Amino acid sequence: MIKNMVSRQTIILRAAFLACLLLLLPARAEADGPFTVQIVGAGGGVVNVLQADPIGDTGRGATLRKAIDSNLGLMPFIRVQSPGVVPGGAGVPSASGKGVDFKRFSLAQINMLITSAWQGPSQVELICFSVADGGFMFGNRYTVGAGENDLLDVADEFCAAFLDKVIGRGDFFRSVMAFVKSEGQGKKDVWSVQPNGRRLVRLTNLRGEALSPAWSPDGRRVLFTHIDKRSHGLGVCDLDSKSVRRIKFPGNTVIGPVYMPDGRVAVSLTDGRNPSIFLLGRNLEKQGRLDDSPAIDVSPSIDATGSLMAYTSSRLGSPQVFLKDLRSGAVRRVSQAGSYNTDPSISPDGTMIAYARQEGGGHRIYVQDLVTGQERQVSFGPGSDEEPAFAPDSYFITFMSTRGGSRGIYITTRNGGEARRLPTGPGDAAFPAWGPSRKL
Repeated sequence: MIKNMVSRQTIILRAAFLACLLLLLPARAEADGPFTVQIVGAGGGVVNVLQADPIGDTGRGATLRKAIDSNLGLMPFIRVQSPGVVPGGAGVPSASGKGVDFKRFSLAQINMLITSAWQGPSQVELICFSVADGGFMFGNRYTVGAGENDLLDVADEFCAAFLDKVIGRGDFFRSVMAFVKSEGQGKKDVWSVQPNGRRLVRLTNLRGEALSPAWSPDGRRVLFTHIDKRSHGLGVCDLDSKSVRRIKFPGNTVIGPVYMPDGRVAVSLTDGRNPSIFLLGRNLEKQGRLDDSPAIDVSPSIDATGSLMAYTSSRLGSPQVFLKDLRSGAVRRVSQAGSYNTDPSISPDGTMIAYARQEGGGHRIYVQDLVTGQERQVSFGPGSDEEPAFAPDSYFITFMSTRGGSRGIYITTRNGGEARRLPTGPGDAAFPAWGPSRKL
């Protein structure tokens, strides 16, 4: 089992772990009372959202409407509805809610209604209502630039505000994601993309395979493992200078680098027989061990405070997920079931750990609640679901899955839900990694 673990995580690092889910969504709401939607399972109890026909549309409303629908359609707990489901159509007399017959929308089982009113080609007001009682939830007026990207930026801003309201944080639409894209045998590079598929950018173009990207806290650099025919190395992509360099360490092993909140780095290196987790300084110089076990220790994941580290260790014979308090030094086992649990991702708020468990011919994703001690399976296939990564909001989780026939990146929540594939362009995609949130 240990030999299998070394070859899987140390030599190729191809496998990791995550997946699809159940869901409990507290959607918070309008001024007059709470808007609550309970998701009881994948495909059940989702929130039905509809956009009313734009008012005062000068020709740009259809593009904005399509972009908002596309964004919200990525959410595992949302079902975007078309105007045809509403008796009499989706027209409304005003965007403010005055005179709107919410009963028509309620009969069509719409939970949330979005209205829009244009004032010329450069001003639009977007408002969201709870259909159950016609209550105002939130709304904003936006100035729209002349280009199509300006329209798409408004869609992103509105959808971030939408998530701010229903789950408490809209970081999903304020974030950027790094991932690895395959280009033929033995060729993998790091790319970045907004989670809705916008601004797809290639970050590296190296011979060999880039794996396990990780963002710096300021979003200016991306670290990654790089493997070519000769050696392992630590890759560093500087987004300001648009340069890429490679650092080699003694022992020829570099696995799963991750930034600490203070800019230092945790990474698994070889210093003796087995890989161990080391701390690197801000200039990527080796400073010492973060764990002193003689076992195989790989795949560190650090919370937003820099005080908790989840990782995979073979100290009990088979790979299991452990948690170390970096302040006290206390270590405890997290994964209690299964003989092969790997590649943990701790939520930034330090309350949950997602990891992959080998079951049958593939992997399934589990989430351990560190507060309650409860474990929940959130992935049920098909295919194999691996490489979980918590988003900055500690709510969404991305993962690599083969359920579509090829490797793709999917999103769900920490509670589960119907997984949705994120657009990453052509080619296999894997190793999702979230960057810091940005201001829209």
